[in-house]
Amino acid sequence: MRLRTTAAAALGALALVVSLPGSASAAEGEFAYTYTTPLGHRQAVALLAPPSRDCVTLPGVADPDTSGPADKPWNNTDATATVFTGPDCTGDHYTLRPNGGNASSRLKLRSVVFS
Repeated sequence: MRLRTTAAAALGALALVVSLPGSASAAEGEFAYTYTTPLGHRQAVALLAPPSRDCVTLPGVADPDTSGPADKPWNNTDATATVFTGPDCTGDHYTLRPNGGNASSRLKLRSVVFS
């Protein structure tokens, strides 16, 4: 009888754990940057609730052979943003503090990861 009760309790606990939703891992807020399109127009882009701990290669500036880098990053998320000069979080990096960390047009970037 105890074995049946123990097994039922273990099975119930497993079912409860499996049914719980996984926590979404995203930085709350917005990360913005600007870049110049191939036609010479300035473009502003914002990433809303970007994923945490995943490298994000920035749209519009991913390919160094066909586009210039982004600049003027503004981190208005609740996470620290580490920006990289290359795609896929490669190259030199710089850290922007959460809730308003920013940099000038001198900082060039192509990817970012959030803590």
